[in-house]
Amino acid sequence: MVKLIAYYKEPQDKESFDKKYFEEHVPLAKKMPGLVKIEVSRLKGLGNLPPDFYMQADLYFNNAEELNAAMISEEGRASAKNLMSFAKEVTSMSVAEVIE
Repeated sequence: MVKLIAYYKEPQDKESFDKKYFEEHVPLAKKMPGLVKIEVSRLKGLGNLPPDFYMQADLYFNNAEELNAAMISEEGRASAKNLMSFAKEVTSMSVAEVIE
């Protein structure tokens, strides 16, 4: 299994970001072919330390081929376009192989 991990820095307007993210972006992302599961987490710091990121999203796929196909699909492109319309400056992504 592999996952696309999206990290979001704290946006200037959290209320607006959350509204667009959960009402627009997540429904689009859920349409991506091959998507097994999506988890969105609001991050907290350890002890008194602030978190490095505001939020994290994990999108799970059975394998890298399905992830790649989802990213270039019509649904994947629509999801990416939507995200970049409001979160380009706060978003970074990576891909991980799920080991356990």
